[in-house]
Amino acid sequence: MFDLGMQELIVIFAVALIVFGPKKLPELGRTIGKGINELKKSMSGIRDQFDEEVKDIKDIKDEVEKGVDNLKMESLIDKGPFDFSVSDEKEGEKEEDVQREEKEKEADG
Repeated sequence: MFDLGMQELIVIFAVALIVFGPKKLPELGRTIGKGINELKKSMSGIRDQFDEEVKDIKDIKDEVEKGVDNLKMESLIDKGPFDFSVSDEKEGEKEEDVQREEKEKEADG
């Protein structure tokens, strides 16, 4: 984690022994150990909660994708691959346009 070698640890221990004294050093070690243990538990809990949330998001994403695929399939089934149907209103407009064009040709020609 911190990439400390044996020499660095000996120096740290010697400085701690001088600063805190031999009576307080074991108590200090226990306190630091408990603090690190609590930190690890907290980090583990956070990691578990994060993984659970990511899983929930993936599940929601999969459900949305399935819904989109179902809508696409329903759309294809309803319309078919080629939709040649023309509403009666549009068909009437097309006939009027053709008749108008024929009259314009007759008038010009």
